[in-house]
Amino acid sequence: MADARLTAFIDRALATGASKAEIQKALEEAGWSRDQISDGLGHYADVSFAVPVPRPKAQLSARDAFLYLLMFGMLYVSAYHLGGLLFQFINLAFPDESLSDVRGYYYSRIRSAVAALIVAFPILLLLASRLAKEIVRDPTRRTSSVRRWLTYLTLLVAACVLTGDLISLIYSLLSGELTVRFLLKVLVVAAIAGAVFGYYLWSLKADEEALGG
Repeated sequence: MADARLTAFIDRALATGASKAEIQKALEEAGWSRDQISDGLGHYADVSFAVPVPRPKAQLSARDAFLYLLMFGMLYVSAYHLGGLLFQFINLAFPDESLSDVRGYYYSRIRSAVAALIVAFPILLLLASRLAKEIVRDPTRRTSSVRRWLTYLTLLVAACVLTGDLISLIYSLLSGELTVRFLLKVLVVAAIAGAVFGYYLWSLKADEEALGG
């Protein structure tokens, strides 16, 4: 939430006819951060009127919380089991010679991962498509606090996974224990976490551009 003094200043400045660019420059010179300025200016629509016109804010509802929690939950389930599925393919292609008679276990894990993906991934796509259409109809949904919190949480999880993945890779290199199987698994984790991180980072930037931030 923007500082009350900041929004009061922006309200008065817009009322006097100052442009958003002029207000932003003045606030930057006064020491306000770009995020604070963007948040404050985002409260007002780019509409020509006698007084500043506030933007509508999304109303938090139990329905929205349920849909977003379910969607992100299905995202985590899908990402986890996709990684698990690819891991088992790697295990079959490059078996650990120190182990014996584990192919049945690998096939069992493959069936489990496929079953989870058959259920979770379509739900993820359905919810993502439905929520995207609702945002198109009502752009104020971009400001949903549940949506933004879960998006940032997902970015955090993806960043932590990528960091842990890189640490594991460097550790194996330093230990001289790097194998093709291990390297492929590292690449799988990096690809999945990187794709999730990149997509939701792009989503946040798209929201800021759409809201004039």
